[in-house]
Amino acid sequence: MDIRIGIQNSPREINFETSQPVADIETAVAALLAGETGYLKLGDDKGNTYIVPSATFAYIEIGTEESRRIGFVG
Repeated sequence: MDIRIGIQNSPREINFETSQPVADIETAVAALLAGETGYLKLGDDKGNTYIVPSATFAYIEIGTEESRRIGFVG
């Protein structure tokens, strides 16, 4: 699924694809917003890790878990 994370005072977003379950991502974001952690840590399909401090976190957009179709739709 596609993930987009907005950063305060930055015109660019962090955009990547991950195979992490939606429930895990929502739990991590809820912990961040509740003040339980000082950062949001997520990984992508390529093995990269993204850490966003809570002070700069603006928003997160979580895409659907559908796989992309290949070929023509008829």
